[in-house]
Amino acid sequence: MNTALETLRRDFGGDIIEPDGAEYEAARRTPLAAGRPAYVLRPGSVGDVRAGVRFAARAGLELSVRGGGHGFAGFGTNDGGVVIDLRALDGIQVVDQERHLVRIGGGATWGPVATALAPYGLAISSGDTRSVGVGGLTLAGGIGWKVRKYGLALDSLAAAEVVTASGDVVTASTDENPELFWAIRGGGGNFGIVTAFEFVAQPTTDVFFGKITFPGSEAAAVLAGWAGYLRTAPEDLTSTVEFANPMAGGPAAPVEIYVAFDGDDRQRAARVIDPIRRLGTVIGDDVALGPYADTLEEVDEPPPGIQFRPRAAFAGRAAVPAVLAILAEVRTSERSPFISVRSLGGAVSRVPDDATAYAHRSAELMVMIIAAGPVPAVEAMQPMVDEAWRRLAPHVDGAYANFLASATEEDVAAIYPAPAYERLVAVKRGYDPGNLFAGNHNVRPW
Repeated sequence: MNTALETLRRDFGGDIIEPDGAEYEAARRTPLAAGRPAYVLRPGSVGDVRAGVRFAARAGLELSVRGGGHGFAGFGTNDGGVVIDLRALDGIQVVDQERHLVRIGGGATWGPVATALAPYGLAISSGDTRSVGVGGLTLAGGIGWKVRKYGLALDSLAAAEVVTASGDVVTASTDENPELFWAIRGGGGNFGIVTAFEFVAQPTTDVFFGKITFPGSEAAAVLAGWAGYLRTAPEDLTSTVEFANPMAGGPAAPVEIYVAFDGDDRQRAARVIDPIRRLGTVIGDDVALGPYADTLEEVDEPPPGIQFRPRAAFAGRAAVPAVLAILAEVRTSERSPFISVRSLGGAVSRVPDDATAYAHRSAELMVMIIAAGPVPAVEAMQPMVDEAWRRLAPHVDGAYANFLASATEEDVAAIYPAPAYERLVAVKRGYDPGNLFAGNHNVRPW
């Protein structure tokens, strides 16, 4: 250990934060979790990342990798191990304007990316939060406000620079290390640390974005109508429904339909969005034209003592009516959790299931339930959450890694269907045979 630490201090050019350091209290935390790592390393270069990986391996310490740090499962910190915090590797560069090729550092977050690309008339379909990390979101999928038109964030990935468990730097693309490239598109951080991503960005204009609100009492009809319309709506439209928000009245909370129309043609936007307005009694409508970057929201770090327990799964076309009927009933409970349903299909579904490690291509919707609040309130909601999932289980399948608060074997099996998991194991054996990168929804190499 002493030799490994001496080597780290010699080779590492970034910040080494230890428990007695002034920055440690903030450095040990992520927005959603707190640990007590022995070392938090903030590399300033790819060489520093290599040194950090080699240190963790030689010292036999648990390794966590932190990008934005928003993972519900708390993978960005640990107790007694090493955290490699990539925040300084946050460069954003348009490297080929003609091809729309953009190079983004592994520690970047999506808000600055959207802002930096806007002057070029470009965007990348990403998540919906400014401070979420590019790395964590992309490696597990990336469901954002252009998902039906351009697919997942990982579908725009052209190449990645990866530091492997041995400390080597390799390129993953269709031409170099293609199996690794397949694996990192959905396989999370199981195979190394991505220090840079190369994306093919999409042309963008201002977009029509906002929410259309309906009374909670109309939830069943509005949900059914919304899903039916999204099935045939132009792919310029992506939409999410949120309801039963405990912070807004629980069972009495309104149904909020968020819409993102990818274009600035006012008449066409109205034609595409108006069928949603006709689904029920509109009690609020703030849809307006604005920059794509403004669709990404600012989310403050939750106050101490607030806990989030999300679960998420996918629904295929045949299951949609049953799933929405169950959710409409769940929302009527006094202890109903927060419920969100995201539209998929479109460009996501045109990619073959086995083209990437993200294998849930045929899903029409993603369903998420979140128990949130002070710990006693979350505990009180848990029986209702469990009952809701018991009812949903025959109609949903899979899981979305970015919206899970746990990392059980059952979670991993839901994220990766058996054929994908077997292929991931083979890639893991080649790039991380000792399972150094285990702080994730882990694919074991044995």
